[in-house]
Amino acid sequence: METSKIKDLLQKYFEGQTTQHEEKLIESYFRNGNIAPELQEYKSFFDGLNEISDCRNPQLESEIMDFILESEHREKTKYRWLWQTVTGVAAAIIIVLGGFLFWQQQQKPVDTFKNPQEAYAYAEKTLQFVSEKYNKGFAALSKFDKLQKATEPVKKGVAPVNEFFKTLDKMNQQKSENAENIKTKETDSI
Repeated sequence: METSKIKDLLQKYFEGQTTQHEEKLIESYFRNGNIAPELQEYKSFFDGLNEISDCRNPQLESEIMDFILESEHREKTKYRWLWQTVTGVAAAIIIVLGGFLFWQQQQKPVDTFKNPQEAYAYAEKTLQFVSEKYNKGFAALSKFDKLQKATEPVKKGVAPVNEFFKTLDKMNQQKSENAENIKTKETDSI
């Protein structure tokens, strides 16, 4: 058989696209003694396959296949059960939430006060309470202003260092721009 045809068959074989007839051709090629030198490396591979296929146990193969199929079925069943449970719980939550929201929409708001002056007085009292708490919270923040004044000397001391680092950054940018310009000029001259 031609070496190029065997190479094509080997390519198809390793891609998993050969038919049984083509696989038999490959096996017979490597069983006979006329093997091209560039294909010699595959001989031990196919000899090993032939050795394995000679000692096949059909009963063992059948048991392994049954085990694989049974495992796949169990796994699918487990995931199906899990999926059904999750979707059932999600559906129940949606139904309960929808029912609650529908019930809430059907309820008419009930006034807590019958007299508008009484409601106004209560609202004013509540807003005054909130205002007191708000002002009390802002009083604690007045110390923050003192903290800012205390950090001003530190900021003044760090300012020259920050300026130095900004200068270094500018120098590095200029250096990289110069290097890019040199490369561009070199490639343009070529």
